[in-house]
Amino acid sequence: MATVKRFEDLDCWKISLELCNKVGELIDSGSFEKHFRLIGQIEGSSGSIMDNIAEGFERGTRAEFIQFLGYSKGSCGEFRSQLYRALGRNHINQAQFEELYNLAVRISIMIQKFIEYLQKTEIKGTRKR
Repeated sequence: MATVKRFEDLDCWKISLELCNKVGELIDSGSFEKHFRLIGQIEGSSGSIMDNIAEGFERGTRAEFIQFLGYSKGSCGEFRSQLYRALGRNHINQAQFEELYNLAVRISIMIQKFIEYLQKTEIKGTRKR
């Protein structure tokens, strides 16, 4: 397995970006109307998924990366919970809910597998060579 040099090369980050963009498109379409708090929360949690992957990677140690991947995974759960609120308030339809929910679950699984890999590897990170 080749060593990843940039967080932008991580599949879990790429798919998180896709999720964040899809959420942004829904918000920009006006489907959330004037529910600014929910907009802030759902946009924040979707962004937090990708941002924590990036921040953890840039920290330069395996332990910190694992910690931030855990935060990212937590944001996936927060995002999925907010999807239920968006569905219940008719901001999104069932098909949109399922697409975003399934994407978030996919990311969460990828992050968990990545955490498990990092816990077993001898790679220490750029700051701990």
